Amino acid sequence: MPTTQPALLVLADGAVFRGHTLGAAGETVGEVVFNTSMSGYQEILTDPSYCGQIVTMTYPHVGNYGINPEDAESQRPFIAGFVVKEACEIPSNWRSRASLGEYLRQHRLVGIQGLDTRALTRRLRDHGAQMGIISTTDLNADRLLEKVQTAPTLTGRDLVKEVTSPKAYAWQEPLPADYYHSYQVPAAFASSRHPRLVVIDCGVKQNILRWAVTLGFDVEVVPAHTTSAAILSKNPEAILLSNGPGDPEGVPYVTQTARELIGKKPIFGICLGHQILGLALGGKTFKLKFGHHGANHPVKNLQNGKVEITSQNHNYAVDPNSLPAGMVESTHINLNDHTLEGFRHLEAPVFSVQYHPEASPGPHDSGYLFGELQKLIHS
Repeated sequence: MPTTQPALLVLADGAVFRGHTLGAAGETVGEVVFNTSMSGYQEILTDPSYCGQIVTMTYPHVGNYGINPEDAESQRPFIAGFVVKEACEIPSNWRSRASLGEYLRQHRLVGIQGLDTRALTRRLRDHGAQMGIISTTDLNADRLLEKVQTAPTLTGRDLVKEVTSPKAYAWQEPLPADYYHSYQVPAAFASSRHPRLVVIDCGVKQNILRWAVTLGFDVEVVPAHTTSAAILSKNPEAILLSNGPGDPEGVPYVTQTARELIGKKPIFGICLGHQILGLALGGKTFKLKFGHHGANHPVKNLQNGKVEITSQNHNYAVDPNSLPAGMVESTHINLNDHTLEGFRHLEAPVFSVQYHPEASPGPHDSGYLFGELQKLIHS
């Protein structure tokens, strides 16, 4: 059992939370948010959309089932820091290869445990997400406050360049055979023909790629800076604009690419991809008070009236009133705060959702959306 040392978390508004070390020793700065998932911490740690953020888990006991290579959503964790009430250092799971603390230390990630995560979550909920600093090396709260108040925020920053792949690559791994034991690929899609799907990697989660392969796509992932001409030269039958971190207005080059692709090929946008499509169509985005982070957010499908329990991770939303009237139709709405969760173009084969249909971690309610992309190709 590793020896724990004192650690501090200081928020930009001056709030100080005392705890002890979790993971590596050191200091880290990021935007502090909270995630309401009860499990799925490994997927959260390795979700590139959390780049630049310090994630607080609201569930009090984290790490019970350890860490395994199969559940990672990217090649390494991208979060800035991790906050839990209590971390389990002796996991119980036959798939486990390391404890949560060991994994964080392996990747030199700084975290903190032993603080009142309920009080921290209430502060973020009431006052909004804000910059914070975790330190195990400097325990002077005044010095840490000065550091965090002079640190750059995430607004306007290009975080996509920090998580996108440096080069194009093919993806061939499907979902595990027992991943969705009740899910079957629709017969209409189970054919020998494999439509070519180009995924614009703004920080794509690997389960999105697994879903695409399982549905029969021939998947190629390209860096976020790839031009529309280069994408069209690959002759794809569809394009997926992936999730990713930060402010959508910080990546105007991706918005320009999306704008040039609209109407040329079927496009499916997920999370940041949804926001980028909104901007490409002339809409506007705005920052949420504390974002949506969790595996339990209710979303209503306005086309059939069904309510989906969804997995979400985003700090920005598209303003539905800014989208061009008569060109775009809202398809999904968040039942917690009534923000826009999905839209479709009324003329071009373009649709998007703000949440994560690959359900990693989270419920399986929204997997049908990958089939919607197939339908656009086969229609």
